[in-house]
Amino acid sequence: MEKKLYCIFAYAFLISITFLMLSCVAKQPMSLATDQTALLSLKQHITSDPSLLLATNWTNSTSVCSWIGVTCSLRHRRVAALNLSNMALSGTIPPQLGHLSFLVSLDLTSNHFHGDLPQELSLLRRLKFISFRLNNFTGDFPLMFCQLPKLEYLNLRNNSFIGSIPNSLSNLTNLQFLDLTSNSLSGEIPSAIFNISTLVSIGLTGNELSGSLPTDMCSNLPFLTRIYLSYNQLSGAIPTNISQCSRLEVLSISNNSFSGQIPSEMGYITSLQGLYLGGNNLNGSLPHEIGNLQNLVTFGVEQNEISSDFSIFMNMSSLQNINLWRNKFTGILPREVGNITMLTNLQLQENHFTGMTE
Repeated sequence: MEKKLYCIFAYAFLISITFLMLSCVAKQPMSLATDQTALLSLKQHITSDPSLLLATNWTNSTSVCSWIGVTCSLRHRRVAALNLSNMALSGTIPPQLGHLSFLVSLDLTSNHFHGDLPQELSLLRRLKFISFRLNNFTGDFPLMFCQLPKLEYLNLRNNSFIGSIPNSLSNLTNLQFLDLTSNSLSGEIPSAIFNISTLVSIGLTGNELSGSLPTDMCSNLPFLTRIYLSYNQLSGAIPTNISQCSRLEVLSISNNSFSGQIPSEMGYITSLQGLYLGGNNLNGSLPHEIGNLQNLVTFGVEQNEISSDFSIFMNMSSLQNINLWRNKFTGILPREVGNITMLTNLQLQENHFTGMTE
């Protein structure tokens, strides 16, 4: 009996010692050596390095701060930026990358990285800049990015992410640039995104997003200059409060299923330079307020059911591109159309114009 009790106590003691050792390891401060180990783990997960950039440069014989693509902070002597863009690298991202605890910028643009992203990236709490554009990452939208409180720039363009955009994206209260273009994201656009008051640019073009836009979508976006929502499955009316995005320069919502009339309020966004409304189900007349858009360079309403005349454009001196193809525009084209001196592209096919004035 005593021998049995001794074995039990000895086993318990060993377990407690093991947990204590693990705890001590976990509490050990991160260092530049930790960063080097994390980057060497990334190197091991790269299956193709055609220019041998990392193979010949990322070695133990040199300081990690001198490695190609690596920038260390002067103050902390830790890896602060990792830029491996345009290196034609293939491989996956290991969880050890989450140990780069001083990382502020992570740029893997234009490579052939693939697979799911590790949850450990949520540990990179200092990150402000992420660009995984032009890769082959898969899986659901990476929720771990919603846990990075300092994030200002998130570019996941041209990957293969699926699933819905999470409401928790609104946790990124410092986010200025969001580009999820050309993925396979579906579902509705969370209304919470339009409450990120710091946003300057939203890019969601080329997904499978559906539903309508919130009627108050521009109520909390004082700095927004660009909205790209083209080539989705969005429907409903264009919100009339669009004019509250008073700094908007580009509105691109073409090739969806928006319906109804173009709101007259759009004519009060005098900062607009590009207005892309083609390939929807819009109808009615163009509001005369559109003529107020003196900075407009490109105007496209092709493939709708718009029925107006051409006179609305005559005083818009900045216009270079007008696309009215396949609508119901009527009337006689003013000969003064030649006075729009910047105009280089005019598409009028498949309308009901009756000629040109003498």
